[in-house]
Amino acid sequence: MPIVTFSIIAITVAVSLMAWRSKSLLDALIYWPPGVSRGQWWRLLSHGFIHADGAHLLFNMITLYFFGTVMEQVLTSRIGLFGFVLFYLTGILVAILPSHIRHRGDPRYRSLGASGAVAAMLFAYILLQPWSMLFVFFLPVPAILFAVVYVAYSFWADRRGGGNINHSAHLWGGAWGVAFMLWLEPRLWQRFLGEVLAPLGM
Repeated sequence: MPIVTFSIIAITVAVSLMAWRSKSLLDALIYWPPGVSRGQWWRLLSHGFIHADGAHLLFNMITLYFFGTVMEQVLTSRIGLFGFVLFYLTGILVAILPSHIRHRGDPRYRSLGASGAVAAMLFAYILLQPWSMLFVFFLPVPAILFAVVYVAYSFWADRRGGGNINHSAHLWGGAWGVAFMLWLEPRLWQRFLGEVLAPLGM
């Protein structure tokens, strides 16, 4: 039973619900550059446990459920339950650091949501199963094709700017998931390339 993934989902849902009811709690947990500069380092992690609205929370938690449960089974045999928790928490941290560097002097900037850590789970899974089918808006899409489109769109949207979505966090979270898996097992890269190229006859 993927107890860690279920626990993370339960905690995230509970904290998000409490933050929606208490603006002071949301303000205390959200990533806000001046707060971090004043020594409120917890914001670099706590922002990953609150969400903007129900749709934001639901999308992240459903994605985490599908891919986190698989990756928990894969990783806990190698790094244990505590290691899996650290992998998730580090995904939140790594995903926000580039935004922190870019916006550290901007008092108007805020960021929240578990998207960076969820992207880490998703891309770690894609590295293992590149041709598995993901259902995107109920349409089956090969995981590797989804990854290419996801990365390309996130790069474009991040450079374009505007909107309320931290696309940089998606990119860096995904990169963390891949980097961690390759650090854990370097031979995965050759296996990944072999599986990606095999259907193409290469």
